[in-house]
Amino acid sequence: MTSVRTVQDLLLRYGLRADKRFGQNFLVEAGYLRRIVEAVGFRPGERVYEVGPGLGTLTRALAQAGAQVVSVEMDRRLEALQAETLAGLPVEVVWADALQFDWKALPEGSLFAGNLPYNIATPLVTQLLRSGRFRRMVVLVQKEVALRMTAQPGTAEYGLLSLRVQYHSSAKRLFDLPPGAFFPPPKVTSAVVRLEPRPVPDSPRLFRLIEAAFAQRRKTLVNALRAGGYDSPQVLRALEALGLSPQVRGEALSLEQFQRLREALDGPPGG
Repeated sequence: MTSVRTVQDLLLRYGLRADKRFGQNFLVEAGYLRRIVEAVGFRPGERVYEVGPGLGTLTRALAQAGAQVVSVEMDRRLEALQAETLAGLPVEVVWADALQFDWKALPEGSLFAGNLPYNIATPLVTQLLRSGRFRRMVVLVQKEVALRMTAQPGTAEYGLLSLRVQYHSSAKRLFDLPPGAFFPPPKVTSAVVRLEPRPVPDSPRLFRLIEAAFAQRRKTLVNALRAGGYDSPQVLRALEALGLSPQVRGEALSLEQFQRLREALDGPPGG
């Protein structure tokens, strides 16, 4: 499972190939698998949730290290293959679309690890954070997504995803993975990010404001928010009260400044 030849033979034997529709690039480097397992930091027998187990490489590494793994998979073509690769291990495969799965039904303080399909990484991370059920999440994503998750104000990568991650958690990019660590190799570098969520209520009004601010990020914040349905004179007064220039763009504001701006526009917290 940790060599290209083994993976090729396995796929050939089951008449399968990686499917771009599911963003399938299978991690085949044992060293990176160990580092991901260590980053999750589970106790023996503790449950770890996973999305997109694929051939079961990371799933096996988690289970062999002592985790009880629950994997959410939607590609039924892999069912017979996974029955072989995961045989005898404490793994439950749930056949479902991860974006439709009820993450809020999980116990509080759950753990998550996953080599996320590139095409759903951003909405899935958002759902996992909003569920409020995890104490730690370790995700393998495109480096571009990892940079957006951990970006700071004033950078090109900073935006809605950065603020969503900052609002719900503390995040750290742990290490990068070259294309050669996967089969088939993707055209981009990947990265592992560890998130430590904190118990905060979701704030739809805050993120409505942030979405409007970045919907047209080249515009000034006043113009972007006007396009999003906010009253320009009110926005200008709020910016002045916060000591911000009327020419400021959304990418310059920190999470705290967006929170203060929301209160100035919408009133006290509560939604």
